[in-house]
Formats: sequence, C-alpha cells, structure tokens
Amino acid sequence: MGNRCLSTSLSSIYANNSHDQIPGHHFPPVVLYSLIVFLVSFGLTSRETSPYELVADEVDIVVADTDKGDVGSEDHDKSAINGDDSDGDKEVELDIEEIIVLDERDPQIFKTLLFGLPSPTSPLWSLVTMAINITLALCVADMIFRGPLLYQSHDVSFIRVGHVSDSAAKLLIREPDLFKLPIYVSYRNAQNAEHELEKNVQIENPWKTAGQIYWLSNETDFTYPLTINRLKPSTLYEYAASNNQSGYFNTAPRTGQTSPHGSKFTFLTSSCIKPRFPYNPLIHPLEVPGFRHLAKWIPKLQASFMLFLGDFIYVDVPHRFGTDKESYRREYRQVYASPSWPAVSSSLPWIHVLDDHEIANDWDANTTSPYPSAIDPFTHYQASVNPPPVHEGATYFSFTQSLASFFLLDTRSYRTPEFAPADPSSPAKSMLGETQLQHLLAFLREPSPPGVHWKFVISSIPFTRNWRFNNADTWAGYLHERQIVLEAMWDVGATSSTGVVVLSGDRHEFAATSFPPPAGGKWPLAATMHEFSTSPLSMFYLPVRTYVEDEADEPKEVCIKYLPDGNSKFGIVEIENVSGDEQSLLKFRLVVDGEEVWAYVVSSPPGGEGRGKDAVWG
Repeated sequence: MGNRCLSTSLSSIYANNSHDQIPGHHFPPVVLYSLIVFLVSFGLTSRETSPYELVADEVDIVVADTDKGDVGSEDHDKSAINGDDSDGDKEVELDIEEIIVLDERDPQIFKTLLFGLPSPTSPLWSLVTMAINITLALCVADMIFRGPLLYQSHDVSFIRVGHVSDSAAKLLIREPDLFKLPIYVSYRNAQNAEHELEKNVQIENPWKTAGQIYWLSNETDFTYPLTINRLKPSTLYEYAASNNQSGYFNTAPRTGQTSPHGSKFTFLTSSCIKPRFPYNPLIHPLEVPGFRHLAKWIPKLQASFMLFLGDFIYVDVPHRFGTDKESYRREYRQVYASPSWPAVSSSLPWIHVLDDHEIANDWDANTTSPYPSAIDPFTHYQASVNPPPVHEGATYFSFTQSLASFFLLDTRSYRTPEFAPADPSSPAKSMLGETQLQHLLAFLREPSPPGVHWKFVISSIPFTRNWRFNNADTWAGYLHERQIVLEAMWDVGATSSTGVVVLSGDRHEFAATSFPPPAGGKWPLAATMHEFSTSPLSMFYLPVRTYVEDEADEPKEVCIKYLPDGNSKFGIVEIENVSGDEQSLLKFRLVVDGEEVWAYVVSSPPGGEGRGKDAVWG
C-alpha cells in the first residue's frame, strides 16, 4: 500500500457534504418493499409477454370481377332517371390472405440474470433470476433481523477486565442467573504458577477474597463492577468466581517504568465494530470478523490494554429497532456474547470512550432523548470499569500508566450543535463544553512525572480537518476551540520533554497527520503534535477517498500517511525511553486485515537547549 495523501487548494471540495454519513437504516425497508414490487411485476410480465416474436407479416389481396346477369328494365330505368352511370352488371370480390411468420424468442440468459427480467422462452432461467433476487433480499433480512431477534443474549455470563493500574484491577461481572448468587470472587498471585508448571514443584500461592456479590438486578442489566485492590506492580494475577468464570491480568508497572519483562510500554488502539460485517451468511450472527485478526496478534504483543475509541455498537445501522434502554443494552450484550469476544479479551483489558453510534449517528444534541437510554448501558458495561473519571459523574477520564499519561475525551455529551452557528470558527461553538475543556487544558499544563514523556489525548473523532467529507461532525466543525487546544499542545512540546499525540477513530480509514507550529512563531518545530486516526476494527471502509490535504489551511496539517482500504485496522503503540530516560521514542505500527503494513517513529521533544531539534524521526 502506497502513501496516497491527496492535496488540493480548494478547501471546500468535500466540506459539509452530508450531515448523515451512514444512512443505512433507510435502506432495509426499501429493499424489502422493492422485492414485493419486483415479484408482482415479474409475474405480470411473465404472463403478458409472448414467447414468440414477429419475423414477417405478408398480406395478399386478390380482386375478382363477378357477372350479376340481366337486370330488370324497371331497375335500369330508375338508375337512368337517378343519373347513376355505374355499371350494374358486375360485382367486385376481394380475397385477402395474411401470412404471419413467428419465431421463438432467444432466451437472453445474460439479460435475464443481469436485469432480473423474466425469459418467456426459458422458465428455468426465469426461476433462477427470481431466486437470485429473493435470496439477496433474504440475505438482507437475515443480516438485519436474525441477530437482534434470535440472539438477544439475555443469558450471557462473563467477566471482563477493565482498567488495571499498578495496584488495582477493575472487573466487570455479568451474571443473569440469580440462582448462582451470591458470587464469590477470589484472586491470587499467578507469577509463581508458571514456576510450578516448569519445575513441577508445589509453591504455596493462597487465594485471597476480592469480594462478594449478593444482589444483581435488571436495573444494571445484571452487571456489577468489582475492584481488586492492594496488588503488586508488574505482576500476573489469576482471578476466579463462583459462577465458573476465571481469567488473568497483569498489573501495570510503576509510573515512569516499564515491566521487568521488557523495555517497552505497548498498547493497542482502534474503533468501530459491527458483528458479521462484512456479511457472511455462513458465520455466526454475532461473530466479529475483525476480532480474528486481532486475536492472532495479542499473544506476541504483550499489550497492556486496548484503547477503544468508540462505536463499540452500531445501534442505528443497518436498522434501529428502538430508542429504549433495552434496544441499547441488547447491542452491548450481543458483542460480549459473540463467539469472537473471548479470544480478544481473555488476556487483554479494554478501555472505552463514547462516540455517536452508541447514541445516534452524528450525535450533537447533548443529553436529550435518546441519550438517557444510550448512556445507561455505556455506563454499566464500559465506563464502570474505565479509568477514574476526571470528576464524579463525568464521562471523560484520565490516568497515567508506565511511560505515558492519557486524557479520554467525551466528544458527544457536551458539544453544541454542529450547525448552530454554521461557522466552524465561531467562539460560540464547543466540542467539549467549558468544564471538560478546562480539565483538558489543566491536564496538558500539568508537569509529567519522571520517566513519562508522552501525553495522549484520546478523541473519538478526528482532530485533523483533512477529512473533508462530513467534517462538520469532527473537530473541523469546531475550529475556535480546536485552536485553543492545539496551542496548549504546542506549549507542552515547547516547554518540556513531553510530546503530545492525539489518537482518534470514526472515519473507517487510517491517516497519520502532523501539526507543526507556524514557522517563525514562539513554538519550535520540536513541539509538533501528531495524530494517528485508526478505524475500523471490524466494519466497512469508504470506497471513495475523503482525506485531502489543503495547502491553503493555516495552521498546516501535513499528511504523513493515508491508508483508507481494509475492513479491519488497529494500531500498535510502542513506547521506549532512551538516553537515560531523558527522551522517549514512540513507534506506531498499523495492522490492516491481519498484516502489518506501515510503521512510523516519533521522538519526544528534547527539551532544554535542544528545543530546535526536529521531533520526527520517521
């Protein structure tokens, strides 16, 4: 795959093309009603279309004179009196003969199959083309209805690992079978378990009680978040519950350090999944094809977590079944009930942010309906085991782990409407809301702990405006506030040895973009901010190219790499400190459809006397 960055001087080439980027929910009823129209038209056309075509039509007319004999004198006199000069002695006889030549029509198999038209001379191919159309419509119905109606997953039971720090781990437990209550959860240091197997010796490794669950109800869809405290850093632990659920997790190293088992801090990033997409009628209705690619990489990466950037569900694509809590809860249960889920979660914690398809496409209506129904399962299934919220009740989060600090934005709950006002540079428009914006700026200003040289701002939607299609939904529609954030990011790189990176998703494409500060300004080139936007993990990619670098844009946004194709994409972020922990290297690796296709290395700003040094190693 080559670098296909596009550039143009026409900044409005794609601007605001469409407010509704994925109108999939409009098409299912159209497809099914079209099938009814097709079948009726097919039957009428088959009945009224002759299997023969006219080749020739000849008409022969023979004229013959016939004598009538003598005519009475009385009649002759009347004719003479009336002045009739016609000859009354003869009649004209016409003999008309028509010869029609018909020929049986050609079956026209290609036309019948391509256009779905019945063949009057070939009932077989007529039935074949009708069967093809019926099958396609049934596939649409199968994709839309089989999973939601037949696999609602009320009985799914699981435990998944959420945020894991150097001293605690969060577990989400779901158990709908109330006969299994109370549930007792235990854990133990599993570091020695490996030695037991290797040396065939018994090492005392006692189980400890993590907690008990005495009550579960439909109020939380039978979920419960449990935190295990007083853990050791960089340690493998095993957990087990009395409902026959068990697993492992590794605690994080101390802040500013890496695990004793390696010199790198590694995590994964992606967004956007939809079960059984691309559609395959032969796989399980809840299977997520992209998970298969991810599962192959997990064992060899030893990643600390998956940072999932939104659209964990698509409640409105291809068809919305409702706006009540249960409609949203069902979507989460189906992902966790997927036969593909255990392979990507048994040893990998997941951390989540909110995006539009967890609510409704291009959501910009704050907490109005259906937001209350949508936020309910997001809170119970995702946020409850996320890193700590920035303040109580917030849906944005912040934490520091190993060699990096993270601020997970909520770009949906607090934003002002996209087109009120329409001017993206209006100070009246806000993506984050004032409170979240101030918390983000405080996060950027705060000095990094020793050994931490990277700050990651996690945005569900792209920070760059180079995506020109429907860009009012991205930060391109909120340029005034974006400029405030961007300058704060440059300040970090100009005044410290900490680099700032934005990780985003949403676009179903991949692009790496750099944001160099204006030439000749107060910020050195080393303060350049970078964005890596990666999606989907398992969904469609756009067939048209929508990322365009505009030479007229100020400040500049430089395309490093644009790779739009691929139904499954995820990024691998590897951080390693160098030069005695004074600087750090960040390597971003892109995996598309299971294969690594691109990698890029960025160095943290040098700080001190070396501030003019380029921050990009490539």
